[in-house]
Amino acid sequence: MTEDHFGPEVARSYDQGLGEMGDPVVVGPAVELLAELAGDGRALEFAIGTGRIALPLAARGIDVCGIDFSQAMVEQLRQKPGGQDLQVTIGDMASTRVEGRFRLVYLVFNTIGNLTTQDEQVACFANAATHLEPGGCFVVEVGVPELRRLPPGERHVIFRADADGWGIDEYDAGSQRLVSHHLLRDRDGLRHRALPFRYVWPAELDLMARLAGMALASRWAGWQRQPFDHESTSHVSVWRKP
Repeated sequence: MTEDHFGPEVARSYDQGLGEMGDPVVVGPAVELLAELAGDGRALEFAIGTGRIALPLAARGIDVCGIDFSQAMVEQLRQKPGGQDLQVTIGDMASTRVEGRFRLVYLVFNTIGNLTTQDEQVACFANAATHLEPGGCFVVEVGVPELRRLPPGERHVIFRADADGWGIDEYDAGSQRLVSHHLLRDRDGLRHRALPFRYVWPAELDLMARLAGMALASRWAGWQRQPFDHESTSHVSVWRKP
């Protein structure tokens, strides 16, 4: 069963730690593309969290529902304007079902990696396909594993280093597991938070989609539809249900 790493203490400060990911310059293009894919249909967000994407998408007139494992994160969502209006189900995005069919199911900000086994990730794709209406799309935003940055024998990649904290990803190439270490400075000193992930390659995600009866429709390097190539550090992928 998925472990909840987003309890009350994390949820209370989650939005403050988003950095540029909470900036309208980043959020806006994501919402624009998702609204286009949803059209006049309904949208379902896996791991809706505090509503970073769901709330502005709903403000565009899209009927948005959500699933999230963390009650504490959803409580933060409820405190925001419009947060009480969204239908959110507490549960695991790999298995939890909600009523109805959706034009769009989406999962953003590397959250597919919070499912730390291949079986759970495969089940997530199957769950998305079950919720989609024919012709609907499943969208995933996730980073490309940065193994090319690792010298021989090294397992750690620094992704953040500034006055307020440090971030280090610890890779295990044999199991496709990584631990993302966040060392953050606050008034009480230095806090360490470690989050487990399973990293996944674009081709492996395509196979998961195929097992769920979906096919790749588009893949970009970002929400502004930049071309995806061998230098891309992340991707936004769209799989369509026939």
